[in-house]
Amino acid sequence: MMPRQRGGGACLPRPQLMLLALAACSAHVLALPSPAVDQKILRPVESNSDAIPLQQQRKLNGRFLHITDFHPDELYRVHSSTEEGIACHRGKGLAGFYGAEKTDCDTPFSLVNATFAWIKENVKDDIDFVIWTGDSARHDSDEQHPRHQPEILRTNRFIADKFVETFSSPGGALEIPIVPNFGNNDFLPHNIMLPGPNKWFTNYSDIWRRFIPEEQRHSFAFGGWFYIEVIPDQLAVFSLNTMYFFDRNAGVDGCAHPSEPGYKHMDWLRVQLQILRERGVKAILMGHVPPARTDSKQLWDETCWQKYTLWLKQYRDVVVGSLYGHMNIDHFLLQDVKELTPELGAEEFLERDSPDETMTIASKEDYLQELRDKWSDLPKSVVRDVDDETGQGKKKKKKGKKDRKKKKLGKIGGKYAERYQLSLISPSVVPNFFPTLRIYEYNITGIEDAPVWRDTYDQINPPEPLSVAEDNRDYEDREAIMAEIKQMRKDKRKRDKKKGKARKPPKDHDLVIPLDPPKDALPGPAYYPQLLTLTGYTQYFANLTHINDDLPGVEADMSKWRKGKHDHKEPKHGEPSPRDFQYTVEYSTFDDNIYKLPDLTVKSLLRLAYRMGQKGASKSKTFDLYGDDADLDAEAEDGTDDGEDMDGEADEDTTDAPASELKKGKKGKKGKDKKKGKKESNKAWLHFLKHAFVSTVSKEELEKM
Repeated sequence: MMPRQRGGGACLPRPQLMLLALAACSAHVLALPSPAVDQKILRPVESNSDAIPLQQQRKLNGRFLHITDFHPDELYRVHSSTEEGIACHRGKGLAGFYGAEKTDCDTPFSLVNATFAWIKENVKDDIDFVIWTGDSARHDSDEQHPRHQPEILRTNRFIADKFVETFSSPGGALEIPIVPNFGNNDFLPHNIMLPGPNKWFTNYSDIWRRFIPEEQRHSFAFGGWFYIEVIPDQLAVFSLNTMYFFDRNAGVDGCAHPSEPGYKHMDWLRVQLQILRERGVKAILMGHVPPARTDSKQLWDETCWQKYTLWLKQYRDVVVGSLYGHMNIDHFLLQDVKELTPELGAEEFLERDSPDETMTIASKEDYLQELRDKWSDLPKSVVRDVDDETGQGKKKKKKGKKDRKKKKLGKIGGKYAERYQLSLISPSVVPNFFPTLRIYEYNITGIEDAPVWRDTYDQINPPEPLSVAEDNRDYEDREAIMAEIKQMRKDKRKRDKKKGKARKPPKDHDLVIPLDPPKDALPGPAYYPQLLTLTGYTQYFANLTHINDDLPGVEADMSKWRKGKHDHKEPKHGEPSPRDFQYTVEYSTFDDNIYKLPDLTVKSLLRLAYRMGQKGASKSKTFDLYGDDADLDAEAEDGTDDGEDMDGEADEDTTDAPASELKKGKKGKKGKDKKKGKKESNKAWLHFLKHAFVSTVSKEELEKM
């Protein structure tokens, strides 16, 4: 499904009209308050509680917004120091008016307000719902100003109110659903969430009162999870409480024990997905912490990863996709059902680090390289038959190849790669790199006129606050307590491992394995293009180096900014004098000639991962990641492929072994094709790294990686 052209003069660029749209957007730049005059926090306009909710008739657009990791900071000061531990709170330096890109500083409220103003002007009328994956409080990175509960709740309420202000009609009713989510910094101590009910769930029940459906409020009060049918009887979005899966949460212990909230959360998810299957409704899963799992780094407890992977395998006819935030880098993950264990990970203790959003570029690059190492072992599909529903014919079979082909099909879980599952991870608003937001598109063919979501919140007679048991312990001391608990668990695991004992689930652990999809069910939207399949996304970013306009010199070079590097220099302006703020297109999967993604199905991303997994690029040529290489432009122009299309002609004589084990091609054309394939895979990998860091890392540095 190709992106459609937009009418009405909106400034959301379509990929095929990118240049014209950017020019149009520049003519509608938002007029923000002068930073030199007033740097106070801008509060959202309060809704009139006496107004009668009015909603205009609207239709589906086939688009939605994913936005994550605002990290607003009330203490941020313009032209303060970006040094570690100072966090743009004091001192002198080059902390820009809209944020300090490529540092560990958090987000000034000027960037938050500018982001919502841009969304209201350019996005509001063109999307069907919003996925907001958490972390709406600052990091605890300044010892002189430790975080406290009122501040965390205040900044979260501010962001929630901005969503209401941005997406409400004149009558005060929300025009589209907003699906919020807990981040690991949205409570105290950060990373530590104890089982519910607790006072955090009570507080967020009020902060998110406009977003959580009335019938879901009790499940939220119990465990912080819920879902919204963003398209009635068609599509639901599940807000997963990934804090109960998070490996760093020492207040809970995985998903294998029935007493643990992670176990209960997975059980709830299984039941809800089964109900949706019976109703014919599809689901998008979203959360803050993604299920990252490499050889040395793991974000989820192994038992939670195992159950989640099993659930997605069994409900592959229901789940449309999975979206996450937290890590600030643009990438994706592939879960492999071949890694499921009979014990579902209950006896596995994997000594792995837990990567978080404060990792340096170097450590994040190590993590991405580990992903690439995994991708180098992906099997290569040589599927020849084309599905009859596409209207294309089938390639002629060679004699004696029938049995071999069937075996190869099994390598990736059949024609549609159902052995694998996909998690898409979006970068953040907080400018660890550049502020970013993403617009997804999905197939709505046949339901363009379907009934849409309606706001049922009664502003005149709001529901009574839920009465739940509060946790009255001193939250200021809990970080030390939880650290002690975590150390005790670590010591116990070491003792058990030394004795050869493995922790086992209790006897009453009765794993309920979900049913397979019905035999006559088509592959789900995540595997086969159909109604509700994600067709692609357009990623927007704000180049703060250009917008802040604070670096000494005539024009800033975005590759020169480093944490602390400019702290002893004075900004070139005595007072902040930023340029007009706007988000522009960083890239779009619809017209990216290197990614070549026809859609966001698992198989499409599996192809890309396979290409990037092939290493050993030729040293005779350096590829220009920024589109300046004439040879590469010529390839894109004439439509030549890179030899790595898993269903394409270039696969004719290759084996189905992992890429790392592929034998050298024969002399002549095959050898040349392989050499070209390695060049292309390296080009794709460097292109991937460029976008992982939101175009903030120079071409030369990427090539060194």
